[in-house]
Amino acid sequence: MGSPSGFYGWHIVAAAFIVAVFGWGVGFYGPPVYLEVVRQAHGWPITLVSGAVTLHFLAGVGIVANLPVLHRRFGLPAVTFAGAVVLAFGVLGWAWAQTPGQLYAAALLTGAGWPALGAAAVNAMIAPWFVARRPAALSMAYNGASIGGVVFSPLWVALIGRVGFPAAALIVGAVMVGTLGLLAQIVLPRTPTALGQVPDGDAGAAANPKLENAPLRPVARLTRDRAFLTLSLGMALALFAQIGLIAQFVSVLVPALGTQGAGLVAGLKTAAAIAGRMLVGWCMPAGADRRGVAAVSLLVQALGCGTLILSGSTDVPLLLLGIVLVGSGIGNATSLPPLIAQVEFARADAPRVVALIVAISQAAYAFAPALFGLLRQLGSDNAIFWAAAAIQLAASGAYLAGCRACKLRRGAIGPLPRA
Repeated sequence: MGSPSGFYGWHIVAAAFIVAVFGWGVGFYGPPVYLEVVRQAHGWPITLVSGAVTLHFLAGVGIVANLPVLHRRFGLPAVTFAGAVVLAFGVLGWAWAQTPGQLYAAALLTGAGWPALGAAAVNAMIAPWFVARRPAALSMAYNGASIGGVVFSPLWVALIGRVGFPAAALIVGAVMVGTLGLLAQIVLPRTPTALGQVPDGDAGAAANPKLENAPLRPVARLTRDRAFLTLSLGMALALFAQIGLIAQFVSVLVPALGTQGAGLVAGLKTAAAIAGRMLVGWCMPAGADRRGVAAVSLLVQALGCGTLILSGSTDVPLLLLGIVLVGSGIGNATSLPPLIAQVEFARADAPRVVALIVAISQAAYAFAPALFGLLRQLGSDNAIFWAAAAIQLAASGAYLAGCRACKLRRGAIGPLPRA
């Protein structure tokens, strides 16, 4: 059995980090850039191109929901590599599209490819290797998502400006497929059993022994489960508010900070997201109420929205404070729900639960940019902060309503009932 210093799980964390960098950099932060480039190139209405972005996110819902099935049938490395290939071809489709029909076909491809590199996929990579240290491992891996935004948002703009969209898509796609192909061939196929190791190395410990051997339940049974429903609702609401804000942040900040200043503040938001995720991942005690942590993180974000309202979009110190408070919870909105699922559901159920809650959230937040844009158009900049704060408070309440998690941690109930 390997020593902690030789524990291979940390190599998996590094690989998952790289997967997340490309997954979010190309599949999540990329579409807003593609939208503007395509709109300028063809003069198509913004609503038409925005529809392609919405389709991109909706197209991946079915893939995310069935990711555990795909992993069992074809293997996680093969599905990861296939996702990279499909995503790369999809981005090329965005670059080469000459008609709206071709654009929407490309959106279907990018939407189908990026879930294999997204939140549920990263969780699937980490889960076999970590139990007690999973919060820290996931926080490190998911930070790849934030780095993907930091690196790829300006990289796309610079590359497209220098060599054009088709060449930029080809370069990024080739690097992504080559890099993830190597990871899928060399790193991801390793398993703890094959290497004679246990989760967390020699320090591994089960999160809840009563849940380890609980039977697999059908999806229909899960959808009537209070813990599943409140977890799904909490994550969906949190990400809906978050994506809606992210889509509008820069344009809201430009009047007070200028274009360059708004871009720098967007970077501050990302730094706060990384810091917030790392703080929770490394400092959250093993027996902590993870739903409570998620609820507090959302309350801090709501406080940030309140600070942005008080700033009147002109008071720079309050603007910066509000951005930091909102940003501190951005990473946790993605990383905490899988950690909640880890302690509330049987080991066999947890991967399906994570995939389903990610799919439900993605279906919801696909419409957030359009709705928040409509709120700004009908009201004012503050309207989106009021709306986000209300949604974040509702998400916090949803997490707290799922009190079944506390009972499971205390061992108050036994294994989940057989379907």
